[in-house]
Amino acid sequence: MKLKIKIVGTKVHDVGYRVFLLKHAMNLALPGLSTYNWEEDGQQEVIALVEGNEARITAFLRTVEKNKPEPAEVSKVTFEDYDGDVGRTSEVAMFCSFVQLDKAIPLLLDMRDDLKAVRKTTDSTLDEIKGMREDIQPGYAMQFRQMQADVRVIKDRLGIA
Repeated sequence: MKLKIKIVGTKVHDVGYRVFLLKHAMNLALPGLSTYNWEEDGQQEVIALVEGNEARITAFLRTVEKNKPEPAEVSKVTFEDYDGDVGRTSEVAMFCSFVQLDKAIPLLLDMRDDLKAVRKTTDSTLDEIKGMREDIQPGYAMQFRQMQADVRVIKDRLGIA
């Protein structure tokens, strides 16, 4: 059995719909799934072509009609029999992985750059705090170093490394 499922709404792209469909197709062991985004008459559409036995496709269709990714805004779900080719579910899984990596890599690079900037700011802030502490308590740094030296002597006498 093959079906073409059309999910239409104002927000069905860039909400994880194809990954959502893939997860449910894999949970039902559907051997065939192809998905793609489309636009028609100013509306976003996600098209899913599915292939498998009738019971599994019926279960998949029920899931698609009742559930959606949280940020999605769906106005209707339609389906019809389909005669064309349907890709393998495993191929969609591989494609979705690549799409998600393509979206994630720029974000991860931005995060890395932001962390570098935070680290620089943190280091300079710590240096400033250390300077303020020494300004507020003259001789504090010298007393602290002496305490550290005293602690080392005590640890050495006790045989503690």
